[in-house]
Amino acid sequence: MESYLDRFTIPKDRLQKVFEAAIARCRGRSAAHIPMPASESFRLEFVTGKSWSGYNYYQGGYHSLIQVNTDLPIRLSRALDLGCHEGYPGHHLLNMKLEEQLAKGRGWSEFSVYPLYSPQSLIAEGSANYGIDLAFPAESRADTERDVLMPLAEIAVPSDDRYWQLLDAIKRASGARLTIAQQYLDGAIDRPTAVALTQKYMLVSPERADQSVRFTEQYRSYVINYGLGEQLVRAYIERGKPGRDEMWRRMAKIISEPTLPGELLGR
Repeated sequence: MESYLDRFTIPKDRLQKVFEAAIARCRGRSAAHIPMPASESFRLEFVTGKSWSGYNYYQGGYHSLIQVNTDLPIRLSRALDLGCHEGYPGHHLLNMKLEEQLAKGRGWSEFSVYPLYSPQSLIAEGSANYGIDLAFPAESRADTERDVLMPLAEIAVPSDDRYWQLLDAIKRASGARLTIAQQYLDGAIDRPTAVALTQKYMLVSPERADQSVRFTEQYRSYVINYGLGEQLVRAYIERGKPGRDEMWRRMAKIISEPTLPGELLGR
């Protein structure tokens, strides 16, 4: 699996161009549905020595620092993933809307503080993960990677769709991460077992499995926000099979207004 996916590694000297292009397309698709402050911006950095693959440090004033970890080779699929998750319609857009609509618009200064370990993070991580599929539904993601990002990265374009079918299959196995994290944090398994299970069930190398377990060690139960958060946001936005405009309207609502996880369930 690793050997095959390594064919789609972005060369280091192409990372900046590929990520800038990916984030620009994430922004364009989001801006078509959700208004943004005219002065908004972000700065992109490539870093090392982290347990995560990407991070958004919101700076205030509609500006973010987006960091991408290069400890391990970065595959092409991560460009749109991180562009949407850390940028648009993910963390950067959410934090801008909270500042614009609540901290400034309503004078609710408490929304200038982001408590990481809070229900707000389930909304933030869930909407950031779901935002990838919202911005690039169906074949549009593969089309963007095939027509725009792969040529920029100088990666040979596959002759069929098996690469994207494989990525979809890998995502369906991602729930294993929560089970492994729970067992490890509860003391039911030790660290080597957690790494081995991650490697086996998430189909990754020992190095990538170790990084995943290091994230669990650092952020502990925070990991639940990604999988469960995405499920709740997806169910809320897609309830009743709405059209695309309504889906974006619902997305704008949960990232622009005070929202608790229970509200996504209709409570």
